[in-house]
Amino acid sequence: MGAYRSAYERSIADPAGFWWEAAADIDWFRAPERILDDGAAPLYRWFPDAELNTCHNALDRHVAAGHGDRPALIHDSPVTGTTRTLTYAELLAETARFAGALRRLGVGRGDRVLLYLAMVPEAVVAMLACARIGAVHSVVFGGFAAHELAVRIDDARPKVVVATSCGIEVDRVVAYHPILSAALAEAEHAPQRCVVVQRPQGPAELVAGRDLDWAEAVADAEPVDCVPVAATDPLYVLYTSGTTGRPKGVVRDNGGHAVALRWSMRNVYDIGPGDVFWAASDVGWVVGHSYIVYAPLLTGATTVLYEGKPVGTPDAGAFWRVIAQHRVAALFTAPTAIRAIRRQDPDGELIRRSDLSCLRTLFLAGERLDPDTWEWAGRQLGVPVVDNWWQTETGWPVAANPRGLEPLPLKPGSPSVPVPGYDIRVVDPAGREVPAGTDGSIVIRLPLPPGCLPTLWGDDERYVRSYLTTFPGHYLTGDGGRFDDDGYLYVMGRTDDVINVAGHRLSTGAMEEVLAGHPAVAECAVIGVADALKGQVPSGYVVLRAGAEVDEEALAGELVALVRQRIGPVAAFRRVTVVPALPKTRSGKILRRTMRALVEGRDEPVPATIDDPSTLAVFRGPGVEG
Repeated sequence: MGAYRSAYERSIADPAGFWWEAAADIDWFRAPERILDDGAAPLYRWFPDAELNTCHNALDRHVAAGHGDRPALIHDSPVTGTTRTLTYAELLAETARFAGALRRLGVGRGDRVLLYLAMVPEAVVAMLACARIGAVHSVVFGGFAAHELAVRIDDARPKVVVATSCGIEVDRVVAYHPILSAALAEAEHAPQRCVVVQRPQGPAELVAGRDLDWAEAVADAEPVDCVPVAATDPLYVLYTSGTTGRPKGVVRDNGGHAVALRWSMRNVYDIGPGDVFWAASDVGWVVGHSYIVYAPLLTGATTVLYEGKPVGTPDAGAFWRVIAQHRVAALFTAPTAIRAIRRQDPDGELIRRSDLSCLRTLFLAGERLDPDTWEWAGRQLGVPVVDNWWQTETGWPVAANPRGLEPLPLKPGSPSVPVPGYDIRVVDPAGREVPAGTDGSIVIRLPLPPGCLPTLWGDDERYVRSYLTTFPGHYLTGDGGRFDDDGYLYVMGRTDDVINVAGHRLSTGAMEEVLAGHPAVAECAVIGVADALKGQVPSGYVVLRAGAEVDEEALAGELVALVRQRIGPVAAFRRVTVVPALPKTRSGKILRRTMRALVEGRDEPVPATIDDPSTLAVFRGPGVEG
């Protein structure tokens, strides 16, 4: 039996024993004796009698072990033309001092601190400082509109808000401070104090009595030590994007989070102390929480905090420059980033200008990885391209190729196998498991492993109703897919992306896979559009590769023929539209629901997370039928 199969079967048969062993990699103020509390099932809690401090595990213990001079954080900001490296000792000193500043503002254990920050070192410092004193941080993606920020303030009820004066995009400065002021004016539970990181590119006019300059706040603050907290105490609340009404706050606890992330870095990502790891995401998203901030630092690795884009800062070679300059061992990004790079540099000329001999692995997650992008990246980079699938709610991979535990063969279109701890099933609408090769709903048998959400902020009932009721005893992922005969999982997208064409349930993800394989197509999306005869029909939207010169009508005909050939005439796929860009969130997710509403002529609120609202304009017109 291989190392993966042995670990996986042990984690399912004896989860308490498996995670008790993994917990040995964490420093505890009070070591766990009870591992899993199932007394309030389906609300499970891990390490219920243990105490620790996440900041201690991320910083103090490495310095105490003599690694204070090791680089902890590299801030690479092409939008400001600056690079800064902080060692573990330096990051610890800044964190302890800002923790003292928060304590002086009245923040203590269990209090919430809302962070509204650009990709600057202070964002990492603020998160760790909250953890240090037992406060609960809630990061809101920088640039969120005032209303979205206000509803999150009202739900979390923070004692202090920490913000940057501005964010910096490729060609503009985004003033955050006026957005913050508008949100505070709208919120019913606005805090009295704000700490503002002043950036020279867009300094804010501080509000007397409310705002405190970060530099002044830390200038005379006394550094403070770590506060022991219960393993079950919340470390942070992260609101899922695109919510309406009361936002859905995903809770992450301290103990399970630390154990799971530390385990994942070694066993999934094959990263150890001293390695340089780069998650090209934002601290406002779950990938930023888990794999920019916490997991690398819990491991004693060096993490890269990048303030830039995959293209445009200055060109499509930006990622390769960062890897070569900082000797990055593994890059973790979204398939969208690779597709954007490929669109501008289809032959990989910019890749070959950088020395990428340090790069061992490219990890991709956040959306479905089409086989064409997977193949291109692997061919151009000459390293394994490893898909992994997980969610904001889980906090770390559900399915992946365990590169540190036992590298398995890679299959295009699949994130590989269930990660130890996750008992994944594929079921039909009645909750019955379906055989290999059959599509169904992907669920996870309870209990979820450590590191996953134990509940939603302030709302156990909503947590149970949203995730644990549809298939009792199981967590509903909301994604559909199938296993193959080798036990590899294929995730075809959200179950609401399965469309019903004249009584036939068809996956838009499968159609996208076909479109993405055409040599002229850089990106694509397929949505189901209401149809009086068939109920729904698929409509495809494609973005052309840079330099592609094609007749749009002829291309539409080719793409329709490909879908008919691969999926069959039952798909009723006849409409393709060439568009300049697909509407996406700032984290790279395609806004399919918004597209569908516009195509059907319905008014749909523009999501606060949209990256470029102008991309929506083309979705009001008909496509080209092949």
